[in-house]
Amino acid sequence: MRTETGYYLAGFADGEGSFNISFRPRQDYKLPWKISLCFNISQKDKVILSLFKRYLVCGTLRSRPDGVWYYEVNNFNAIWEKVIPFFKKYRFLSAKKKRDFSKFCQIAEMVKKGEHLKEDGIRRIVEIRREMNDGGKRKYSNTEILSKFQESPETIRQIPITRE
Repeated sequence: MRTETGYYLAGFADGEGSFNISFRPRQDYKLPWKISLCFNISQKDKVILSLFKRYLVCGTLRSRPDGVWYYEVNNFNAIWEKVIPFFKKYRFLSAKKKRDFSKFCQIAEMVKKGEHLKEDGIRRIVEIRREMNDGGKRKYSNTEILSKFQESPETIRQIPITRE
């Protein structure tokens, strides 16, 4: 990649990109949540988004019904091996994006170490995520996520089973 293209894409992502941590409820997991990391950008013109896909060699590009194009990377290995190294090389200028990316990297490191598979790890991720994206709209609130841990296995064992 040409250096100027890397800086151009980083500058574009500085203004338009987003690093997100999402929680999805899962019945088939040991813990009640699956944690996903995602980098995305949306635009009406797909040319620049195609450049991201070409240079990062990962992610998906698709159009929404409203005519807006959407580029996203939500595969953890692609985020770890492509997205994070790219933005560590071609750094952001805005304080807000630097902060969000730093927290995104911190959470990625925790996921890499498997800390997201433990309750205390999820609690730390929730706390770190709270300070990202200025607390934007989230499908599940921090309180809702943490409330799933209120009933410990010990509490569940002590609840009497009634038969009808």
